[in-house]
This record gives sequence, structure tokens and C-alpha cells, in this order.
Amino acid sequence: MDLKDKKVLVFGTGLSGIGAAALLYRTGAKPVLYDGNTKTDPEDVRQRLGDVEAEIIIGELTEERMEELSLVVLSPGVPTDLPLVETLREKKLPIWGEVELAYRNSRGDVLAITGTNGKTTTTSLLGEIMKAHQSSVFVVGNIGTPYTGAALDTRENSVTVAEISSFQLETIQEFHPKVSAILNITPDHLNRHHTMEEYIRVKESIAKNQTEKDVCVLNYEDPVLREFGSTLKCQVLFFSSLRTLERGLFLEKDEIICADGKNREVLCGTKELNLPGRHNHENVMAAAAMALSWGVPMEEIRRVVKSFRAVEHRIEYVTEKNGVVYYNDSKGTNPDAAIKAVQAMDRPTVLIGGGYDKDSSYEEWIQAFDGKVKLLVLLGATKEKIAAAAKNCGFEQYVFADTLEEAVEICARRAESGDAVLLSPACASWDMFPSYEVRGRMFKEYVRKL
Repeated sequence: MDLKDKKVLVFGTGLSGIGAAALLYRTGAKPVLYDGNTKTDPEDVRQRLGDVEAEIIIGELTEERMEELSLVVLSPGVPTDLPLVETLREKKLPIWGEVELAYRNSRGDVLAITGTNGKTTTTSLLGEIMKAHQSSVFVVGNIGTPYTGAALDTRENSVTVAEISSFQLETIQEFHPKVSAILNITPDHLNRHHTMEEYIRVKESIAKNQTEKDVCVLNYEDPVLREFGSTLKCQVLFFSSLRTLERGLFLEKDEIICADGKNREVLCGTKELNLPGRHNHENVMAAAAMALSWGVPMEEIRRVVKSFRAVEHRIEYVTEKNGVVYYNDSKGTNPDAAIKAVQAMDRPTVLIGGGYDKDSSYEEWIQAFDGKVKLLVLLGATKEKIAAAAKNCGFEQYVFADTLEEAVEICARRAESGDAVLLSPACASWDMFPSYEVRGRMFKEYVRKL
């Protein structure tokens, strides 16, 4: 679609919206930045736009303004079933997301990763592998750099490694990765997608435009994905942490092995990795499978994998004080991610949990404590809900805190030498913090002040 001199509505004024407006402006379109929240300060939006010229509309979007539009670009945080979005759709306006906009303006190959948990670690690791092999590599998406901010800098020999959320996948049309991966699918964001079936459908759509020449990497231990693999027309490469595969990557004792149907080669030993826990071994297998599928030699992958360290906020070692080790897993924003963090602990653990409610249930998380969690410190909007779940599971070693700082102080008092203190909330941060990153950084600050 030629957008030169066309008015394009960018719905949302956050990082994604600003990135989309900038890309549109630089390709000759006339971006119209819109936010329905009347408390949004237009001057603040203007400052964040920098040298990008865009019309800014706050509050009501009139019928007259809608008639002027040629395209709508939704930011990921904007639900696709909002009444205003439905109205725009009824006017037969094309509705893209920022990923679709970026993809149509980029060149080279795309390696795209989705899944409920592990996306950031896998994307970061794959990005490092590709940078060691290729001169032009961009790591984008939910990981912090909007895809729209990199799209116009890509070239024919570029590789774009993209972390893609379910919110972003809702609005793809032509988006076509050369290699895709779905790491796992467990309940999350049901307040947005409403049903598990819809959440699964959206996640699986990452592969909908892939052809026989492309590869989709899937977790064999996820029954939904195992079945999904049999429906795809592209090539499928599985990884498994629980069983031997004839073809794919798998964990055997303490080694990660790659098999091609005839030969087997050891990628590395798990003790050689700086990433604790079986879930991280799965992330390593997924990143290696994607790199191998693209054509990176095993020796290059092996070298990067062995030197790679955990990303910030994902079971991140903070410090040790009085014999107690502190870990920041603020990115554990759903029960399944938080289960993996608890399982990665190798000592008695004082756990901080709670936050914004995404309509999750917490019984499975509590049951995964398995005698390892000696105290659960709860805070945020979900603390009563989690306490009720804990009681139902027969776990009553919990206390409440009003703030994260108070929670850290309680942990410091109750933990003994040889214990771990783990922030892994099983909830989003939005009730108390603007993002999980801010929550994690504040946790580290409070810990270091102890």
C-alpha cells in the first residue's frame, strides 16, 4: 500500500505509537496520533515525537476525521474489540498493528519468537548468536526496541530477530517470518483474549504465512504445539526437555543434543550454561534450533550459548547479603513463569508474589512450591485472591505487605543464611508500577539498601 501523503491514524501514544508515527512520517505518510484518554498531555506527546511531524488528537475521534483516513495502525495495548476499533473496521479501513507496518517496510529475513514464557531470554540469546554470525542484525519487538524503529534501517542481508506478543499477533496480515518459534502456551492475558481457544489461535498465527521453505520451531512437550506441528505446511523442528527426539534438539541427562535423523551432536552441557533451570534449557534449545534452521554453524552457536548470561528481570542474580541470595524475576508476570522460577531455586526460598489481576488462577503455582517455599510475602491487587488459593492448597505460611519495600524488609528479617529471596510475582505490575522493569529495578534498589 502506497501511503505517501495519506492520513494514517496511529491509535495509542506509547512507545509503539511514537515508533509507528515516526516510521510513517519518514515514508511520506501523514500520521495522526490518537489517544482516547483525555488525561494524556498533548505537549508530552509532542516532545516524545521529537522531529516527527504528526497531528495529535486526544479524546474524541469525530466522524469527519475518520473519513479522512486511509489506514489505522493499532498499538499492541489497544484491544481489537474496542467499540471505536469496530467503528473504524465498519468503515472498511485497513487495520494493521505496528508489527505489520514494520514488516511491510523492512527487508531481509525475520526470525520471530512467541510463547507465553521465555520469549525475552530466547530472543536475546538468538540475537547474540545472529550478531556473531551476521553483520546486519536487529533485535526488536516486545524486548524494548519497537520493530518500527528498526524497519527502515534493514537491508537485503539483514536479519531481524523479533519478540512478538499475542497482542501484536492479533493484527498481522502479511507478516512472514523465515523461521518462527512458539516456546509454550499456558493461560495468560485471558482478560484480553477472553478464551484459551482464542489465545492459542492468536499465538499459532505466527506461522500462518510460512511456506514449505520456512521453519517453525515448537516445544514437543506442549501438547497443543505438538498437535499444531502436524497441521503446518512449513518444516517443523521440535525441541524437548523430557525425551529423546529422532530429529530436533533435546535434553539427555545433562547434555543438550542436536539430532538430524541420522547423526547426533552435543551442543553443550547444561553445567556449561549461565542460565539455571529446565525452562532455560528449553530457551537455549529453541534459540539454537532457530539459528541452525537459518544456517548458523553449530560451533558459532555453541560459543555464544556458553557465554550468554540471563537477561535483566528473569531469575536475575542481584546480590548476597548475610548468606541470603536475592533473585529478581519481575518478568514472572503469570503463574507458569513464576512456577519455573521457583523450580530453578536450589535452596529454601522466601517468595514475593502478587500484583495486577489478569484473571489467572494460582493453585497450580502454590502446589509447585513443593516444600521449597518457606514463606510467601503477598502484595498488590491479587494478594487476597492468592491467599485464598494458598489456603485451599493447605499452604498457610504467607504474610501481607503494603509496599514492595516493606516486602523486601520482611524477607530480609525472615530469611536465614543459606536461603534465597525471590521476587517472582505471578502477576503483572500495573497495579503498583508502570512496568515489570520498574518493579524489578525498585526491588534491586531496596535489596541493595538493606
